[in-house]
Amino acid sequence: MQKNHFLLATLALLGTSAAFAQSSVTLYGRINTSVERVKIGGQSTSGVYNNASRFGFKGQEDLGGGLKAGFQLESGFDSSDGTVASRFFGRQAEVNLSGNFGLVRLGTFITESYYAVADYGVLDQPNHDTGHISDALYSYGMRDTNKIAYRTPTFSNFWLEGAVSAHEQTTGGDYAYDLAANWESGPLALGAGYTKLGDYNDFGLRGQYTFGAFQIGAYYQRADDDTVGGKGKRDAARVTGQYAFGASELVAGFGWAGKWDNRPDSNARQYILGYNYNLSKRTKLYGAYTKVDNKAGADYATSIAGADFSTFALGLRHNF
Repeated sequence: MQKNHFLLATLALLGTSAAFAQSSVTLYGRINTSVERVKIGGQSTSGVYNNASRFGFKGQEDLGGGLKAGFQLESGFDSSDGTVASRFFGRQAEVNLSGNFGLVRLGTFITESYYAVADYGVLDQPNHDTGHISDALYSYGMRDTNKIAYRTPTFSNFWLEGAVSAHEQTTGGDYAYDLAANWESGPLALGAGYTKLGDYNDFGLRGQYTFGAFQIGAYYQRADDDTVGGKGKRDAARVTGQYAFGASELVAGFGWAGKWDNRPDSNARQYILGYNYNLSKRTKLYGAYTKVDNKAGADYATSIAGADFSTFALGLRHNF
């Protein structure tokens, strides 16, 4: 109930024009819900599932001379039962300052190397890299909180962003570092990302090419987990293709994860097939199937070594 009171108070504040006389504020979000038949190992269940539904507020104030101050607050919630995330604005809680010098960001936000490598364009299809249909093999090693980041202006279709996440401890703890690069020109888009948190680090490369109604994208990632009891080194890759015709999109993807050095039989494969029907620019119906084949020492998507995973989903997504 207290969370509901907080939400109502926030909406009332946003509706007060005097409070934001110098700013433009936008309410946005996504509700994405699916009906699925999920199989883990030999056990199957059916249910209604959330796919990273969220809502947020973002705004910007023009300070003059090309200088702008902005903010973004984003909260995740479970569309299948209405519950909110334990950290109310845990997805994003950012204040920023931008100008001819670029963009400075402070707060909590998802690492840019993830967007530069694994969640770009066709690689996030058929379901925006969310829910059970998401990429199960990408290794995400960054801490998203207590961050300061700087993004360069775009030069010749290229931009770079670097971020540091503070450990905020009097003794011990590790800073986290993230670096992302993107270049886009016509049908070709390239990206790269690097993350380091203590004795864990990873590096990835991504490419996407569009030709007519076809899009194809791929990434490669090298992860190195040298933490105490860590898994060692591992390579992973994914390729995804999409064909669009009318309001429809056909998507197919294949992912591969090699064996971790310190985990025998820990390699895996993932297959994804999907169909999207766009009812409008904001609303789509979709059907999707994914299967993760885990070797005896792998537990991708299941947390159970050797257990395979699969799901067939029918869903509806609406952006606002």
